[in-house]
Amino acid sequence: MAFLSDTLSRVKPSPTIAVTTKAAELKAEGRDVIGLGAGEPDFDTPQNIKDAAKAAIDAGKTKYTAVDGIPELKKAICAKFKRDNGLDYSPAQVTIGTGGKQVLYNALMATLNAGDEVVIPAPYWVSYPDMVLLAGGEPVIAEATAETAYKLTPEALEGAITPKTKWLIFNSPSNPTGAGYTWDELKALTDVLMRHPHVWVMSDDMYEHLVYDDFKFCTPAQVEPGLYERTLTVNGVSKAYAMTGWRIGYAAGPVEVIKAMGKIQSQSTSNPCSVSQWAAVEALNGPQDYIAENNKTFQRRRDLVVDMLNAAEGIVCPVPEGAFYVYPSIAGCIGKTSAGGAKIVDDEAFATALLEETGVAVVFGAAFGTSPCFRVSYATSDEALREACTRIQKFCAGLS
Repeated sequence: MAFLSDTLSRVKPSPTIAVTTKAAELKAEGRDVIGLGAGEPDFDTPQNIKDAAKAAIDAGKTKYTAVDGIPELKKAICAKFKRDNGLDYSPAQVTIGTGGKQVLYNALMATLNAGDEVVIPAPYWVSYPDMVLLAGGEPVIAEATAETAYKLTPEALEGAITPKTKWLIFNSPSNPTGAGYTWDELKALTDVLMRHPHVWVMSDDMYEHLVYDDFKFCTPAQVEPGLYERTLTVNGVSKAYAMTGWRIGYAAGPVEVIKAMGKIQSQSTSNPCSVSQWAAVEALNGPQDYIAENNKTFQRRRDLVVDMLNAAEGIVCPVPEGAFYVYPSIAGCIGKTSAGGAKIVDDEAFATALLEETGVAVVFGAAFGTSPCFRVSYATSDEALREACTRIQKFCAGLS
């Protein structure tokens, strides 16, 4: 009898965490490494949020809270959905977890039965398929190609839906591509969903506020009110408020699903960190002006990275609408050999050789379900990005 669960054979460790860990190991060995794998802002948490956390500690707000969050934070979340998205939710329709990942996982655990299918557009965040598998479901990958700017088409969505489909996981702006859906593009998808009333929508809006140029964010239940009763809208404070380590995610949706998610959480982690919840109240209710300021920095970095990568031989890098990632194609590099003698047979081989020969850590595209590509996080300094892209250019120029 095997000691470890058979369920573990259905999943793999997170490739993004693996890349970050490998880069840290090389740094510890004294190597000059530039890590472009981590998906977190390099900005500090705003001072007003830190002050709110300190005040919560001083006030003794360090005890257990309600399993799925304090009333004050639920109220702030309801106000946020109304203010930013035009969506009306009551506190009973809101759940709060230890990061957006736990919220997504709770929803899948609370709703999936063996054989249930979940449509996941590719490229996808690395954790979506594995969370579906852990919950006993079956991921169905609907590919979005470079020709459609890595956005799912209505035809691809229609083709992926079967009588067994329970959820569509939707992410805009996207991790890993940064692609954002316009109102009309999203409406075309919601029109498909309206023809399939058994399919629910899990909308991961974590990068909602990180958008550039003239792009306007929208979310499925906002675009199509007819989907309101079968949409779980997920968000959090990690990205927009530079609070990745605080671990606060939240969701709003039908009361039945919210209660079921709370039941899962009550037997797993129980409540999110009390101090982090009070900090999140301030994040959502307090000043929002620094988001626009941070976005100016992100947009400058995006433009720098896109320009420099498009100047590299064999690389084509689209301009993303949001998030802090770019997802360039390396189709022009496949089949070549690096200056260090590595055969570039796929994007994983490219990323491995790039790290070993130049010290630049990126995440290979196969981890996100679409090859041959790689993901760059530009949530780091201009200087580091410029140096990293210079090294990538030299690496590509050395391919033969």
